[in-house]
Amino acid sequence: MTELETLRHSCAHVLAEAILRIWPEAQFAAGPPVEQGFYYDVDLGHRISTEDFARIEAEMGKIIAENQPFERRVVSRSEAMELGRAGKLAALGERGVPSRYKLDILENIPEGEEISLYRNGAFTDLCAGPHVAATGRIGAFALTAVASAYYKGDESNPQLQRIYGIAFATPEELTKWREMIEEARKRDHRKLGKELQLFHIDDAVGSGLILWTPKGAVVRQELQNFISEELRRQGYEQVFTPHIGRLELFRTSGHYPYYADSQYPPLVERETLHRLAEEGCSCADLAARLEKGEAEGYLLKPMNCPMHIKIFASQPRSYRDLPVRLAEFGTVYRWEQSGELNGMTRVRGFTQDDAHLFVTEDQMGAEIQGCLDLVKKVFGAFDMKDYRVRLGLRDPGSDKYVGKAEDWGRAEEACRQAAKTLGVPYTEEPGEAAFYGPKIDFVVRDVIGREWQLGTVQVDFQLPERFDLHYTGADNKPHRPVMIHRAPFGSMERFVGVLIEHFAGAFPVWLAPEQARVLPVSDKVAAYADEVAAALRAAGVRAVVDGSQDKLGAKIRLAQVEKVPYMLVVGGKEAESRQVSVRSRKAGDEGVLALDNFVERIKTEISERVL
Repeated sequence: MTELETLRHSCAHVLAEAILRIWPEAQFAAGPPVEQGFYYDVDLGHRISTEDFARIEAEMGKIIAENQPFERRVVSRSEAMELGRAGKLAALGERGVPSRYKLDILENIPEGEEISLYRNGAFTDLCAGPHVAATGRIGAFALTAVASAYYKGDESNPQLQRIYGIAFATPEELTKWREMIEEARKRDHRKLGKELQLFHIDDAVGSGLILWTPKGAVVRQELQNFISEELRRQGYEQVFTPHIGRLELFRTSGHYPYYADSQYPPLVERETLHRLAEEGCSCADLAARLEKGEAEGYLLKPMNCPMHIKIFASQPRSYRDLPVRLAEFGTVYRWEQSGELNGMTRVRGFTQDDAHLFVTEDQMGAEIQGCLDLVKKVFGAFDMKDYRVRLGLRDPGSDKYVGKAEDWGRAEEACRQAAKTLGVPYTEEPGEAAFYGPKIDFVVRDVIGREWQLGTVQVDFQLPERFDLHYTGADNKPHRPVMIHRAPFGSMERFVGVLIEHFAGAFPVWLAPEQARVLPVSDKVAAYADEVAAALRAAGVRAVVDGSQDKLGAKIRLAQVEKVPYMLVVGGKEAESRQVSVRSRKAGDEGVLALDNFVERIKTEISERVL
């Protein structure tokens, strides 16, 4: 743990002790530090709300003022079980209430293993630590939220209350954090997306399924145009594949059953359902048959790669044809728990700017480098300079991964060498690889310090093997290609959600859904206002006329709220001289320009993708 994580974990224990002082019947499950603070899961009849926070925080303040030392004690599993049954774990004093959650944890620990306990004041809990020396080291804290969470994340287990908090060494750091949170609230893509009419989520359609409104569709299309230009330059070929495929396809790839828990259930043909019903097959029997491959079904595709593989395999390939680079803006579907959904950044249906490269092993290094250069170009286009690289490797002790160890070794080394060329810090993280190969993930830090995993590049020796892909080499013999998976944006939904917050909804001119708004001062110049808008649209500019009867000041304020980059005020003088009075989102009043000059100016900004 880092020092900050240690401090926050210690504050979680303070939170638990404070809750027990107020509600002695409370029972506790997990209480770890997390990226944005800490939480504790509590089982309590009283429904904790934000109105309880002041009372809990006051008790936490007392515990911190007491400067209780954190004392570690190591016991055997049997001793820990005895303490748990006596109600002396995650409890105050000699409460005598058995701790069901701590006993459950202990029952899954092998006999003979030593158990670490930490005590502060009258509170003792199972904990590996570490902790700060004493509660007085916690300089500043705040409770931030309360939510529901199933024990161990399993819906069949009891539903607990999850209390979130934040802690720092100094009050100044807490103040800075509060300011950052306030800025994050202003930039929240869910709030701005609704206000700017960029996207809509409707319960009648389904949670986690994005409806792109006309304005949001403009942003998405401009992003697709941008990346498509780069793909054409690099020799990619565009393909289109269906949203659904036979279950057997995904059995071969390994996505089913490896990702079964994060997929929608298989679909079964009507004729098959009728036949199985006549045989007396229950739903449970059907699920088991699908799992074993004894019944055929279809799957909403969780990945595009199996279908791109089939396109590659649809015709003979020679070494002279490689590399083959197939690209698609392909929509895929994943089942996410309702509590994990978050606007556009965590959804159930999303479109990847996906591509799969089929290369010889000799071409692998250069093609990986080309993919990384594309990701860097994307980040540069949006001034995303603060990012780190995560190298996801295989965990040799896990059975999650498929294929030969030597293939994994070559793939991992290729990724490692490519990551070294990026000139930014990278970390190697065993256990974070895809089941078929290692990956290079780009984790971007936004303007207020939050991290988002966006672009990814993955090297794959396994799927070509599973699908028996081959090309004819110079020796006229069959050879196995290497496959590279890459997505510079990652998910269009997530990328746009991040962009909304990155720019606080004020997109650069080239990306803005509406690039210029013409504001006539009266109906007398309505014809000229229409002429200005027509000239802009003829030049490829997205322009509209505000023909409402509102006063000019109100029109300007509305355009500012809607974050339109340019407002062009036209009155009698402008109409007579074919000019426009320019107001920009960045600089305010910029004076009068000839219409033709302004058209050329905005055309240049758009074509050069000026930020």
